[in-house]
Amino acid sequence: MIGSVVVLASVLVIAVILVVLVGVGVSRSRRGRRTIAPPPAPPLPEVLVTEIAERPELDDEPTLGSRLGASRGVFDRVRSLSATGAIGDEQLDVVEEVLLRSDVGVATTGAVLEALRRDGAPDGIASAVRRLLRESMVAERHVTTEAEPDRVAVWLFVGVNGVGKTTTIGKLAHREIAAGRRVVLAAGDTFRAAAAEQLATWAERTGADVVRAGEGADPGSVIHDALGRASARGADLVLADTAGRRANSTNLLDELAKVRRVADRAPGQVVETFMVLDATTGQNALAQAREFLAAASVTGIVLTKLDGTARGGIVVAIERELAIPVKFVGVGEGVADLIPFDPDEFVDSLVRA
Repeated sequence: MIGSVVVLASVLVIAVILVVLVGVGVSRSRRGRRTIAPPPAPPLPEVLVTEIAERPELDDEPTLGSRLGASRGVFDRVRSLSATGAIGDEQLDVVEEVLLRSDVGVATTGAVLEALRRDGAPDGIASAVRRLLRESMVAERHVTTEAEPDRVAVWLFVGVNGVGKTTTIGKLAHREIAAGRRVVLAAGDTFRAAAAEQLATWAERTGADVVRAGEGADPGSVIHDALGRASARGADLVLADTAGRRANSTNLLDELAKVRRVADRAPGQVVETFMVLDATTGQNALAQAREFLAAASVTGIVLTKLDGTARGGIVVAIERELAIPVKFVGVGEGVADLIPFDPDEFVDSLVRA
């Protein structure tokens, strides 16, 4: 018993001694610790501005040359032909294949080949093809924005569903408002679900006014009301949407003829009728256009999605076979990506090196 007590006491004494020693070591460590100050920061360099560079101006409007990569790629083989003077059959075969692949059309391709056989290519094949394509296109493409005194100018838009007709109207509204004109949008496509809502969204986005009615309403009455509002508010231009499909109860072409008569009645005056076509459909776009020409008296073509196709030659086919100018082309999804068509820039972008 006494031995156990002695052992326990010894353990306690040793524990106390250890605690004291550890405390002393910690205290010494704390007293001996020195604080090391961070090194001084280097002085800031002196900056002297001697000249302020001008901020570069950004071109908000795209160019055809920068957006037609797919169509230009088709013409690579023509641009690579270096012969001048008389042209051999192999080179003519290359030109023929390229023109047909680009959807220039059989008639235009035949005319170009005949001219090359007859006249050769004194300045090179690419130069000759460029000249012949340009000659196949309509010269006049003025866009009318003004009506007779006391009347409101109307742009009427026709085309099948899915070609981008309503979006085209919105983008042109943006362009015309930016030019300082007061614009009213007429949601005359009352057969397509959500067409009026889509046009209303564009009106809100661009600052245009909009006149709409319920689905299935008479398109002519919508156009009439839009003209009344435009006249009362002193607007400069009415952009009128129309139906793009055949309804069960009426013939689409008859309906378009009726809408045009309403739009051309005072206080309105139809100064442009735009047929909207999808460039990616190629020759099918020509077939669509022929269906609308008689009923709508088309004055110009708006060709959408030209940047997304290798069939850019359809522009030449349309103008040669329909004798109607392409006045605007879509080269992107942005609001500024619907631009006036420049035939010289277009042909250069395809053929010129």
